[in-house]
Amino acid sequence: MNGLNTTLDSSLSTSTPLAYDSATVALSVLQGWADKGWLRRLDSAMAAFMLELDPAASPTLLVSAAVLTQVEGRGHTCLPMNSLVAQPAEILAWPEQAQAEIQALWQGLPRALSAWLAALRSSPLVRWSEDAADHGQPLVLAGSEELPLLYLRRFWLHEKYVAHAIRERCLSKHPVDETWVAGWLDQLFQPSPAIESLDAEPDWQKVACAMALRAGVTVITGGPGTGKTYTAARLLALLFATSADPSRLRVTLAAPTGKAAARLRQSIDTSLQDLSQRLGTALDWGAVTQRMGVAKTLHSLLGARADTREFRFNAGNLLDVDILIVDESSMVNLEMMSALLKALPSHARLILLGDKDQLASVEAGAVLGDLCRDADGGHYSPETSRYVTATSGQVLPIGYLAAELQISPLKQQTVMLRKSRRFGGVIGQLAQAVNEGESANAQTLFEADTTGILQVQRRTKVDALLAVAVKGREGATACYGDYLRAIEGRPQESLEDPSAHEFWVKTVLMAYDRIRILCAVHEGEWGTHAVNLSVQRALELAGLLKPKGAWFVGRPVMVTRNDHALGVFNGDVGVTLPGPPGSVSVRVYFLDGERLRSVGVSRLANVETAFAMTVHKSQGSEFFHAVLVLPPGGGKVLTKALVYTGITRARENLTLFEPQDGLFRSAIENPSMRVSGLEAALNRTSP
Repeated sequence: MNGLNTTLDSSLSTSTPLAYDSATVALSVLQGWADKGWLRRLDSAMAAFMLELDPAASPTLLVSAAVLTQVEGRGHTCLPMNSLVAQPAEILAWPEQAQAEIQALWQGLPRALSAWLAALRSSPLVRWSEDAADHGQPLVLAGSEELPLLYLRRFWLHEKYVAHAIRERCLSKHPVDETWVAGWLDQLFQPSPAIESLDAEPDWQKVACAMALRAGVTVITGGPGTGKTYTAARLLALLFATSADPSRLRVTLAAPTGKAAARLRQSIDTSLQDLSQRLGTALDWGAVTQRMGVAKTLHSLLGARADTREFRFNAGNLLDVDILIVDESSMVNLEMMSALLKALPSHARLILLGDKDQLASVEAGAVLGDLCRDADGGHYSPETSRYVTATSGQVLPIGYLAAELQISPLKQQTVMLRKSRRFGGVIGQLAQAVNEGESANAQTLFEADTTGILQVQRRTKVDALLAVAVKGREGATACYGDYLRAIEGRPQESLEDPSAHEFWVKTVLMAYDRIRILCAVHEGEWGTHAVNLSVQRALELAGLLKPKGAWFVGRPVMVTRNDHALGVFNGDVGVTLPGPPGSVSVRVYFLDGERLRSVGVSRLANVETAFAMTVHKSQGSEFFHAVLVLPPGGGKVLTKALVYTGITRARENLTLFEPQDGLFRSAIENPSMRVSGLEAALNRTSP
């Protein structure tokens, strides 16, 4: 190994290419990069595994496999070979000191894309044609001649299945009595204003309901407050009203997290109650509510099994459901979407709700983003336009009609809700400016706000963040002192009365949810690990918290691993509190809408303190006061999607910490894009 490292150092100093015709030398370089933290151990191990499977493997194959594994860990489902060959430094996104070593390695590898692809195709470990025999090759070279993509086998299979299943469901048409549907839609929605011009925006919520009736899948996307669950509630009512036998309809609500699932059910219940008051006995509203059942996490819905990627419900054991509504779909990764589609009966309707501009899932894939990449433009066919007018009375403006001769089936089942009815004011304006990449306008909104809703703290220290966490700030009083004072003010009757205890616990949890610190990263001074520890110490110094041991009253925690036996899931957040009357133990309590659940602390092995969480983990939640922290040196992590997602977690107040000038602006100007072949496969025009 020392000799190999000496060879590498020598090549760097003389700027001459190494003879990388030796796979062993290439592997040692990859392992050296793992030692330096540029690659993960898993990435270099993948290259070693390739060499073990095929001792004649080329250096090109080993390097491709290692980089492919690394980008999969960053959320991409495949590796674009054009970029790997021509712009490896951009793909790898490593620190400046790594660039010379990248260049040295690439000088000894094929210069032309064609030669690189030829090296991959010559390997028995790569399947490069769907017509070729399938021998279980671990790598797949797919895509197109213009954009060849290298996959790990399982992600290629998942992507291929999702594209096929979505297209089939889009093409699976359900019969619709257009006149009957038009009458019901007019009852379910408030009368639309008269159309003043052919360019007037239609009622997209009404359009979405009409379109969802006619096919097996519908995608409804929109930002906060655009009424996605409001629309879903009316769609449910419409499906019951138009069903031949509504008493037999089986409806399931689901979301990636327990909190998001509970919020979905609560929102739909509220909307159905409003409808029942307005429409009276037009429908049996009680039956509609009863047919929904308890909202579930996707893991719970599919019957996840411990220590395996397999689910109880699958292609051989289908879900018992006719209508499935999935909220916060931006958080659903490729593998989960594949599992969901496999377990869904062919006749069932799938309704996907989500904000396409939010952060994608932590795991590989950006399924919702791929599903509605061009949702802004509509691209509707003449038949879709006719159907929408016949059923909803809405006219699709000419700018939303498809220009192409052939039509994408998916786009005919995708609707973007464009008007926010709740998320307005200066926070809404800020979110829109960020989403549109208008960094100057976004910064101006911070500077111009005098209401106390927005505040930015620049060139500041962590102490300023701790002050906001402990006691809030001017114009935004929500802070962690709120829930800790609620704990200290526990009423005497809650010590004896179980219902009083439950009411007190809910009061504490709601006070805790008034504020959250949202970080971009885990490590570093401004990461979740350090911030959580610092906030805990600050609250202790303020006399608000008395930490003793690992578990103490008032400790907020986030679950970091699914535990189906306990009924807790990755991302669930709760607070440690005394148990019910008569109990001497402490428990962690979780609040899902109005539903309270708890687990004894001795049974919770996979948790972390949660004064601060990542922006990723905050999706599906809202807080009166969101505190968004952008760390110096965040690099590629700081993206437009991350900032937009953080901003849209704020209900009343937003505080931005920018310890280094320019972080906010550079994040807005850094769009995030996950590489996949799903969008192209989904939007293939029909024959």
